[in-house]
Amino acid sequence: MSTYKRVHNFNAGPSILPEPVLLQAQAEMLDYQGTGMSVMEMSHRSKEFEAIIQTAEADLRELLGIPQNYKVMFLQGGASLQFAMLAMNLRPAGASADYIVTGAWSRTALKEAQKLGTTRVVFNGEGENFTRLPEPAELQFDPNAAYVHFCHNETIHGVEFKSEPVVPEGVPLVCDMSSDFLSQPVDVSKYGLIYAGAQKNAGPAGVTIVIIREDLLARVPEKMPVMLDYKVLAESGSLHNTPPCYAIYITGLVLKWLKNLGGLNAMYEINREKSEMVYRAIDESGGYYRGHARPEARSIMNIPFRMASEELEDLFVKEAKKADLIGLKGHRSVGGLRASLYNALPVASARALVEFMKDFQQRHG
Repeated sequence: MSTYKRVHNFNAGPSILPEPVLLQAQAEMLDYQGTGMSVMEMSHRSKEFEAIIQTAEADLRELLGIPQNYKVMFLQGGASLQFAMLAMNLRPAGASADYIVTGAWSRTALKEAQKLGTTRVVFNGEGENFTRLPEPAELQFDPNAAYVHFCHNETIHGVEFKSEPVVPEGVPLVCDMSSDFLSQPVDVSKYGLIYAGAQKNAGPAGVTIVIIREDLLARVPEKMPVMLDYKVLAESGSLHNTPPCYAIYITGLVLKWLKNLGGLNAMYEINREKSEMVYRAIDESGGYYRGHARPEARSIMNIPFRMASEELEDLFVKEAKKADLIGLKGHRSVGGLRASLYNALPVASARALVEFMKDFQQRHG
């Protein structure tokens, strides 16, 4: 019989990890596979750690079907560093890059890129409070753009692309996938570069996964600071300096968990079940709960919603916490409420939220 407590964890990041992963990490904390050491204590140059990082890469390649002409890197600095780093590496001097702005994170990526060179905004949903995605006809790309950047899933505003933007031939598609990474199958071959902070859906805070098509490494300028140089980091196998070893180890365990679950198709079906359950509760509340995103743009990972007043929302969060439903307060920049339904969140937790929402409405409606 377990003696530990687990809450229903709806935190947007760092977020819930699979319980089997935590239990395995607990069991291996003091002695990793007979080494007499924790992974936190071992050299990143040791054969034991090389096996950990190489296995994690192999499992990631298998789950996503990553083609051989792509490099995988486990880096530091979060997706926020990638906002600047990708522009430094992939946008030649004098060139411009196209940005699709559908929420707070793609807007932040744009602002970082603007500091370093020429950018062009192809679509900006801010005027409509980031409630929708662009229609294909609205996207007029520069055929000479260094790349097109978009965010697959906006964590704060809860809009998620259902298919990739169609960009001009020869223009690389660059994507921030932080908050729906590994939640569903993806055709990596459509992308020049994918990056994702692990702490939302793939592991703990501290490691950022970058997947880059090899031909793009030829763009890296000379005299790039070494820790910002994709070419150097890719060629070193993410071992140019000490990587975030323990975060990579936990991410590796998450990848094994996903494989045992049946891969990304199986994960997607579970995620869709959870999100449909919560959206149904919102839609059937008669306006008591109001979703943020338009139905056709709704995220399966992050569900922001509002109520009639901030006082009622505060009461909702307070009572939810007493019921062990944690992390439902909306992002500080927009307020309201938000349920993040990441891979590791059990269906039972989504069901508990729905039951609480109905009960709260009966008592306070």
